[in-house]
Amino acid sequence: MRGDAGDAERQAEAALRPRGLGDFVGQPQVRDQLSLVLDAARARGRAPDHVLLSGPPGLGKTTLAMIVAHEMRAQIRITAGPAVQHAGDLAAILSSLEEGEVLFIDEIHRMARAAEEMLYVAMEDFRVDVIVGKGPGATAIPLDLPAFTLVGATTRSGLLPAPLRDRFGFTGHLDFYTADDLTTVLRRSAAMLGIDAEPAGLVEIAGRSRGTPRIANRLLRRVRDWAQVRGSGRVDRAAARAALTVYEVDERGLDRLDRAVLGALCRRFDGGPVGLSTLAVSVGEEAETVEEVAEPFLVREGLISRTPRGRVASREGWAHLGLTPPGEPTA
Repeated sequence: MRGDAGDAERQAEAALRPRGLGDFVGQPQVRDQLSLVLDAARARGRAPDHVLLSGPPGLGKTTLAMIVAHEMRAQIRITAGPAVQHAGDLAAILSSLEEGEVLFIDEIHRMARAAEEMLYVAMEDFRVDVIVGKGPGATAIPLDLPAFTLVGATTRSGLLPAPLRDRFGFTGHLDFYTADDLTTVLRRSAAMLGIDAEPAGLVEIAGRSRGTPRIANRLLRRVRDWAQVRGSGRVDRAAARAALTVYEVDERGLDRLDRAVLGALCRRFDGGPVGLSTLAVSVGEEAETVEEVAEPFLVREGLISRTPRGRVASREGWAHLGLTPPGEPTA
């Protein structure tokens, strides 16, 4: 019986992704624009234009790719840029596509250059040139492809070559969610997972979710765990606060790494400026981890700044730690 319950929960969690645009919460501009693209394609009876989705992780790029396939009643093929390291890898994927199928490439900016160049022709002319042989005797055999829709997702659109970016018929940028939108996401997720949740508890979780639905759903499951083991089983505000304290997520959504970076900047380096590598060593992390995981949120929240001389803590950053900047009188 317990195994059946676990299977049912995993199925429910997999079903948290909305299937249609009408169920997708937030991103109203992108949702409206994409709806026009898909409606027009359906009216013409053709595959929609290629779609590029950009934005930070966890905002729904993969979900929107699946929605494109669902709305067009088409199959979807999913791969990732780092997995396509040779032109032959891409040729094998493209040659197996069926008419109207959706090809989703996550982190498309990390594809190999040779595969990118093959993709140019495939997107524009629905054709790939298969090279047979080597050296002077090599020949290119053109292989026609069925009409398909490429959906590319990237967290760093600036790294996409201009020729590739220009071949997408629609480009949408996903922004961070408001607390109200995240509360709506959590309300839907709680209902689908069978979680007994009060509105105040969901609001508390939404406020600590860094504007990201993926984080919101993850925190909801952790609060549910706490409520079942140490609480009444109900996700209310008290349960959310207690659980998120256990998991080291503070009232603004900063986690252990965020506070370690901010704390080191203020306590060890007097607020900076300090270089990235020095700051990373001081918290025992790789420089890439600090730069890509902690810094974007800290900068967006106005707690630190990036300057030519290094990272600097803002007055608000000092205040968040309950500290007074050097040179300012204490209260």
